[in-house]
Amino acid sequence: MSETLAKKFGYSEKVMDHFKNPRNIGVMEDADVTSKVGSVACGDLIKLYLKFDPDRDQIKDITFESYGCAANIATSSMMTEMVKGKTIEEARKVTFKDISETLGGLPRIKLHCAVLSRQGLETAFLKYEAKRGRVKMDESFVNKILRGVLDPVQGIDIISAKILQDTKIEDNKITLDLKAKPDSELAKSLAEDVHDAFEGLDVELDLRFKE
Repeated sequence: MSETLAKKFGYSEKVMDHFKNPRNIGVMEDADVTSKVGSVACGDLIKLYLKFDPDRDQIKDITFESYGCAANIATSSMMTEMVKGKTIEEARKVTFKDISETLGGLPRIKLHCAVLSRQGLETAFLKYEAKRGRVKMDESFVNKILRGVLDPVQGIDIISAKILQDTKIEDNKITLDLKAKPDSELAKSLAEDVHDAFEGLDVELDLRFKE
């Protein structure tokens, strides 16, 4: 993207720097936890990889993969820089507004990228805490994880989009009733994204699609 186009879209120099030279990018093979939020179908997707110091709950390392626009890449890059080395408690104080402001601001229509990167971080923390037995995998936990799964048509999470109709949890089995035509492209996309959202957790997913 040229400097002229960057100014036209309202991107700051910092946004363009993190877009062209993203920090902490790539797959981490020995990650303690991963989180994937967004959807390729709706244009923005982030996958985070985190390694922790378990004695201090400190983020030893964090990397990301991103599919999307310049703002999506830049916000993910900046977010990883801002939280690396922090404890979970400290990192949770970093807001999507902090990410945007540290980048020199984002166009209003691109603020959702900062929100998505922050959602990915919170999802990673929730999964890490679940794996360490600190949080219960109840309906509240499931809903928080599903906030990162987007309806590819509307571009909002499947709870707000009312695609999620019902949730049942029994031991480690999670049954989700989802509003989508069985065997449709929407159902296939949702199934992939929901399974990715719970990747690494000891759960059995039963997805039931209904029109």
